[in-house]
Amino acid sequence: MGAGFPAVRPRRLRRTPALRRLVAQTRLHPADLVLPVFVREGIEAPVPISSMPGVVQHTLDTLAAEARRCVEAGLGGIMVFGVPQDKDATGSGADDEQGILNVALRRLVEVVGDDLVIMADLCLDEFTDHGHCGVLAEDGSVDNDATLDRYAAMALAQAATGAHVLGLSGMMDGQVGHVRAALDAAGHADTVLLAYAAKYTSGLYGPFREAVQSSLVGDRAAYQQDPANRTEALRELQLDIAEGADIVMVKPAGPHLDVVAAAAAMSPVPVAAYQISGEYAQIEAAAAQGWIDRERVLMESLLHIRRAGAQIILSYHALEAAARL
Repeated sequence: MGAGFPAVRPRRLRRTPALRRLVAQTRLHPADLVLPVFVREGIEAPVPISSMPGVVQHTLDTLAAEARRCVEAGLGGIMVFGVPQDKDATGSGADDEQGILNVALRRLVEVVGDDLVIMADLCLDEFTDHGHCGVLAEDGSVDNDATLDRYAAMALAQAATGAHVLGLSGMMDGQVGHVRAALDAAGHADTVLLAYAAKYTSGLYGPFREAVQSSLVGDRAAYQQDPANRTEALRELQLDIAEGADIVMVKPAGPHLDVVAAAAAMSPVPVAAYQISGEYAQIEAAAAQGWIDRERVLMESLLHIRRAGAQIILSYHALEAAARL
C-alpha cells in the first residue's frame, strides 16, 4: 500500500455470505430458466436417457406432470422436443396435427395455459429418416429453400396448438423471415419466434441425439455455425433480428460465452443461451466420479451464462436449479 493512502482492501466485501449477497452483480432467478423436455410416441412409461442421468423421454401424461412442476417452481418456460415412431425423408410427422409434438403441445396448453411459456422446437431433424434438419436435394445436400417451406408448414401446425414460442433451430438462411411471413398471413401475428441465431456445430450434441433417437450419419457442419468464427455469428444474429426474431439464442452456451456476451451487447431483443446435453452430461459424469461438487458446479455454470448476458437459459438442470435459488 502506498504511503499516505488508506488501505484498499476489496476483500472486505467478500468476508461474509451476507456481504457477498449484498454486492453480487449477477443473480439467477427461476424465471430465467427454461427446461428442455422430450416426449416420445408409443411408450407407456418414461424411458431413461443413458447419457443424461436423470433425464427421460416422457409419455404425454408424465410430460403434463413435468409442466406442472415447472409452474410450481416458477420456471420461465418449457421447450418441447418430439420423438416420433415413424420418420420419412421430408419429416411429414412434424406438421401432422396428430404427430407426437403437436399432440403434446396441445396437451400442455390445456394443462398449464398461460402459467408457463410453452416453447416448441421447430426443426425437422427428429422427424427425418436421414436425421438432417431439412429436406435433402438429389446430391444429398440440404435444400435450403425447400426446407423453408417445410418450416413454414411446421410453424403453422405448432401455432395452431396454442404454443407461445416457436424455436427455429435449423440454421437455414432466411428461416425467420419465411416463417414470420407465413404466421402473419395465417393470423398468428402474436406467436413469438425464438431464433437459434448462432447454433454452433459441436461434439457436445451426442446425448441429445440419443434422446431424440436421431438417424443422422455424419454431421451438420455445412449449415451450423463454425466454432472458429465469432463475427459470422454476430452477422447471423443481426440477420435474424432484421427478419423479425423476437428472441435470439446462442448454442451451446458454455463454450461460447464470448458470443453470448457480444450478442447481449448488440441485440435489441432478449438473448437466450442453451446449456446443451453434452454440457449437462459432463457435469453429471464428473460428479459421478467424485471429481467435482455437483451442486456447486451446476449452479456455477448457470451463473456464468447469466453473467455473460443471457436473459434466458435453457438447461436440463432448470428444475433442480430453481429449487436451490
